Amino acid sequence: MNNKGPLKGIRVVDLTSMVMGPYSTQIMADMGAEVIKVEPPTGDNTRFVSKGPVPGMSGVYVNVNRGKRSIVLDLRSDEGKQALEKLIATADVFIHSMRGKAINKLGFSYDAVSAIKPDIIYTNCYGYSRRGPNADQPAYDDTIQADCGLPHVQQLLTGKANFVGTIMADKVAGMTALYATVMALFHRERTGEGQEVEVGMFETMASFMLVEHANGALFDPPLGPANYHRAVAPNRAPYQTKDGHIAALVYNDKHWAAFMDAVQPEWQSEEFDTLEQRANRINEVYGLLAETFKTRTTAEWLELLKELHIPAAPLRTPDELFDNEHLNAIDFFETVDAPYGTVRFPGVPTWFSKSPGKVAGPTQALGEDTDAVLAELGLDTPVVKTGSDTI
Repeated sequence: MNNKGPLKGIRVVDLTSMVMGPYSTQIMADMGAEVIKVEPPTGDNTRFVSKGPVPGMSGVYVNVNRGKRSIVLDLRSDEGKQALEKLIATADVFIHSMRGKAINKLGFSYDAVSAIKPDIIYTNCYGYSRRGPNADQPAYDDTIQADCGLPHVQQLLTGKANFVGTIMADKVAGMTALYATVMALFHRERTGEGQEVEVGMFETMASFMLVEHANGALFDPPLGPANYHRAVAPNRAPYQTKDGHIAALVYNDKHWAAFMDAVQPEWQSEEFDTLEQRANRINEVYGLLAETFKTRTTAEWLELLKELHIPAAPLRTPDELFDNEHLNAIDFFETVDAPYGTVRFPGVPTWFSKSPGKVAGPTQALGEDTDAVLAELGLDTPVVKTGSDTI
């Protein structure tokens, strides 16, 4: 556990699974909170979804559950429920990702939990808000991407409806659950009041998508369709060079003028001089730039664009991030020794001068901390029904 982080002294009871909730609480742990992950006897399904050094320790699970204490409770049993109630009494945050009906059936609704700890912050991580007709509808990243329009804008961009190549909905919603929980803690710090917080993946991604894609549809009456034309221009893609590809944004007027002076392409014209002119014909502009970038190597373009202070980067693979010069210079990766081997974790992306974050520690085996945590509460370890998939 990080003993210097800004969340030092905060205890989190974590009943989340998969990625949305665990990613949120992983950041809490790195920022100093004591996170106690409560799992069913079968474990979080994410333990088994990707490669790992031993069974139950997949890379995805290990990354988003690092530094947490792991306990196993069967919440179908009276013993398991009583143990969780004792734990709640010591907690600052209770966070779960079960559907509303499921958590209520177990007896751990907000009303029940706040009766045990009135000032607790109780965060619900849902697919859809309980306040709408889709309440209790199951949801995963792919279905939320589809429902919020991501494959549609990919189709506008590439001609084919497709998901983006990362579990964006899970991760964006996880960060939203984090900031919502911390805001509620800040309110409690000022007023002493606990409260219930709800974060829906769908609502989060609808808000996220409409930041730029609301566009003309933002106004009443609408001034155009809900899409940001630069983002979905068919020619918006990494530029092919003589020997590879490059991403570059020759965008504002200063960058444009510098690029035109340095490169002087044959198609240079006053009709593209202003940002407004280029924005109105952005797909054509991207096409013209694409032809120009074919004339030099990636290294030649990177050198020139750096000289002109124009944003540019080569195309990299995720594997290359582990040997990235910038990331290694700032000690981004943190090496942690664990019983199942050495792990090189991607570190904390934020920096604090007084209360820095830090990778909270290794990821625990299923139920590794059950005895210790329950002993701290003055309880014996309850008998766990093997094969149960209910926490």
